[in-house]
Amino acid sequence: MNPGPRVKREIRTIEKMIVIWCRDWHHADGTLCHECEDLLSYATERLLRCPFQESKTTCAKCPVHCYKKSMKEKIRAVMRHSGPKMIRLHPLMALRHAFDRLRKTPESEC
Repeated sequence: MNPGPRVKREIRTIEKMIVIWCRDWHHADGTLCHECEDLLSYATERLLRCPFQESKTTCAKCPVHCYKKSMKEKIRAVMRHSGPKMIRLHPLMALRHAFDRLRKTPESEC
């Protein structure tokens, strides 16, 4: 499946957030540790398989819960930590993500 621009942007955003998390908690040199690489791969796979694709809202508002519980807890911790830092480090990405939250929640296809 070839992701559209919206999904590609979401993948870039979550990648930046995981890099911030890993830099602050694991690798100060900016490289991703194995655990964070796995989290990024998992999040990317979930975005690529999202049934809503270009019409999706943020995952927090999504009616379909596609993350395993353990991964959901990890990604929430990453977002809680990195979200406020995104405003300073990647303001345009942070702003676009905030606007995505305003999107209408899609109806569940399941």
